[in-house]
Amino acid sequence: MVPDGTPGLFRKACDASLSRLLTDRIDIYYLARLDPNVPVEDSVGAMAELVTAGKIRHIGLSEVSAATVRRAHAVHPLAAVQSEYSLWERHVENTVLPTLRELGIALVAYSPLGRGLLTGTVTAQTAYAPGDFRGSTAR
Repeated sequence: MVPDGTPGLFRKACDASLSRLLTDRIDIYYLARLDPNVPVEDSVGAMAELVTAGKIRHIGLSEVSAATVRRAHAVHPLAAVQSEYSLWERHVENTVLPTLRELGIALVAYSPLGRGLLTGTVTAQTAYAPGDFRGSTAR
């Protein structure tokens, strides 16, 4: 499934979220995955309009490169970037973390225990439930 980063979707999705959450403002609204057919500047521009309208307070991105962070941040300041980060997965250390530090953007790490693989409870013999993607990864 290709992510949809079109500006119109952000407005509709945000309004639907506000309605479901019974609130008038969302503290941080993430672009969870980049749409390869929509420039990040357009997606973040639409999110910036939601900030101006008072519907969201801050903008976040998920799983993006340092170059994408810079492009997005030039349109509207980003509050956070969410990315996988653990002793197992350290790719953000090379370029993303230095860029976030420079621009004053927080990193929200997910899977800090390597999706359970660093807990000591998972072994090479672990049988994963049907649909659990960990059973199909190289790790």
